[in-house]
Amino acid sequence: MAIPELACAVPFYGRQPPLKEVDKIKAPLLLHYAGLDSGINEGWPAYEQALKEHHKVYEAYFYQGVNHGFHNDSTPRYDRAAADLAWQRTLAWFEKYLR
Repeated sequence: MAIPELACAVPFYGRQPPLKEVDKIKAPLLLHYAGLDSGINEGWPAYEQALKEHHKVYEAYFYQGVNHGFHNDSTPRYDRAAADLAWQRTLAWFEKYLR
C-alpha cells in the first residue's frame, strides 16, 4: 500500500486492507468488484468511508450478476461483458494516471 513509486493501482475483486492502513494509500485506486462476491463486498462500506475520510482518489465498480474471478477467461466464472467493461475502464485509468 505504501509503495512510493506506484502511480496508480487497479485491484480486481480483492479484499480491502485493514482500515487503519488506508491512510498509507498514496496511489489513485480503480477497484473492480464482482456483484455476487458477498464475502469480499461486505467490507466495502467501511472501506469506502475510510477512503473518503482520508481524501483518497478512487473509483469503484460493482459488476452485477457476476462472480469472483469474472475477468479470468480460463474459468467458468468468466463473464465476457463484465470483463470487457472492466478492461476498458482499466485502460482508461492507466491512460489517465500513467501518461
